[in-house]
Amino acid sequence: MNSEAPPEIRVPEPGSWDLLKQAVRGSHHDYTSGSIGRAIFLLAVPMVLEMVMESVFAIVDVFVVSRVGSDAIATVGLTESMLTIIYAVAIGLSIGATAVVARRIGEQDREAAARAAVQAIVIALLASAPLAIVGIIFAKPLLELMGASPWILENGVTYTRIMLGSAPIIFLLFLNNAIFRGAGDAAVAMRVLWLANGLNIVLGPILVFGLGPFPRMGVAGAALATALGRGTGVIFQLRCLLRSAGRIEVRRRHLRLEPPTLITMLRLSGSGMVQIMIGMTSWLLLVRILSGFGSAVVAGYTIAIRMVIFALLPSWGLANAAATLMGQNLGAQHPDRARSAVWTACRWNMVFLGIVGLFFFSFAEPLVAFFSRETEVHAVGVACLRIVSTGFVFYALGMVLSQAFNGAGDTWTPTLINVLCYWMVELPLAWFLSHRAEIGPNGAFWAIVVCHTLLAIVSAVLFQRGRWSQRRV
Repeated sequence: MNSEAPPEIRVPEPGSWDLLKQAVRGSHHDYTSGSIGRAIFLLAVPMVLEMVMESVFAIVDVFVVSRVGSDAIATVGLTESMLTIIYAVAIGLSIGATAVVARRIGEQDREAAARAAVQAIVIALLASAPLAIVGIIFAKPLLELMGASPWILENGVTYTRIMLGSAPIIFLLFLNNAIFRGAGDAAVAMRVLWLANGLNIVLGPILVFGLGPFPRMGVAGAALATALGRGTGVIFQLRCLLRSAGRIEVRRRHLRLEPPTLITMLRLSGSGMVQIMIGMTSWLLLVRILSGFGSAVVAGYTIAIRMVIFALLPSWGLANAAATLMGQNLGAQHPDRARSAVWTACRWNMVFLGIVGLFFFSFAEPLVAFFSRETEVHAVGVACLRIVSTGFVFYALGMVLSQAFNGAGDTWTPTLINVLCYWMVELPLAWFLSHRAEIGPNGAFWAIVVCHTLLAIVSAVLFQRGRWSQRRV
């Protein structure tokens, strides 16, 4: 294996307008040679912008639905809780798709990359069809099981039926974008999400309130707008996969089942799904621990964590860039360059989130006051934001290293780390500090910091050992 020293790392100047335009427009840059800093910049910028649109969409969508009433918001909330299963499976499958496609591109085997893309699409359709059928048929019983109000059971079922029934569209959107990221076409993935969410933002008010010639559909209109926006995004994705100008090009000869590749993707994706599920269940159980202190505490925590998540979104751009560079450089037999790229992404992310954390710590009071001035809610929100922000540097390190393992095809390492840090440390420690040690909600907040600090340290130690370089994908 060629592990010669990587080329000199030259970080692009922040004011480089041409480089920024190239990142947004997309290019056929070779990510297995040249400046590592430039490679990370070209990949991370569109990935960050992709996440920004996702966050804007979430805010606008909730705002539009809130105009209908509290029951409409509850309909969205209950449905979203069911959709988390669909998202978890889709994200898990996308981990395998990115790893396999990136490795084939790094090996300069575009034929194999195209065949891998087809296998990912097949997996998306096969995995999503049963979920969609169950969602369409059992939408009302599922809402009843979730404790929906009579208004929701009468007026919100259509919303839930459309959202759960659009599972194949959601899966294809995730999987196709994973293919583009693995191939290094991050700008395409960005444009897809901007198109899908942009349409959703435009169509949402039109269909919800019946503007112009369109009928007033209420909360169901929001679901239809989302499905139409995502569906249009999927059509655009398929068009990009079939065109000849992209890094990955699917032709009729690639449209066949390839069992070994299918098995590899499912193996990688299985542990990827477990990773996501661990994070989701730990978040739900943490809320359960905090709920014992009353709704004001939960409200304060929710406000703070929403701001934290919003701040972390750009960091996922750098983490995803690290995953792509890891896969492609391992495919090109450059493990040392892959390692250097990951550590460079870690440094950039730590600087960024370190600054954000300092900002949150210093201005927690006015930031939380923007959402709520209720005394107890505000106090809890400020405490949570300040405590959690002290660990931002470690969050930055941990998220990049976790994605780097995934990009290398070593999906079980971050999965086991998550089990240790979330289930064996964070949750027991949160319960002990908040209830037994009588620290209160702040004990749970400190448990979050301890968990992610430990996750970053363990990930760094295992990454430095380098066993990920021996993974075959």
